[in-house]
Amino acid sequence: MAISREEVGYIAKLARLEFTKEEEKVLAKDLSKVLDYMTKLNEVDTTDVPPMTHVLDLAGVTRPDETQSRMTQEEALRNAPETDGTFFRVPKVIG
Repeated sequence: MAISREEVGYIAKLARLEFTKEEEKVLAKDLSKVLDYMTKLNEVDTTDVPPMTHVLDLAGVTRPDETQSRMTQEEALRNAPETDGTFFRVPKVIG
């Protein structure tokens, strides 16, 4: 499938890209090659190939969601320079 230089110019205009006439000529040739390759891929028989969402067979890549012990509120506030007993006290930063 051949893509013309004018079609490349039209697509570039839609994408708000600017190319020289020589660049459009090269892009037309490259895009034509890509579309020819896609045509070849469409000819491949894939009836017995299962669909997949990823090229690698990945399973369980995330860690299990398990609870862990954390520090208590008192432990967190223990090293704070200033608290009100429940929260950290910090200087006012918004006027």
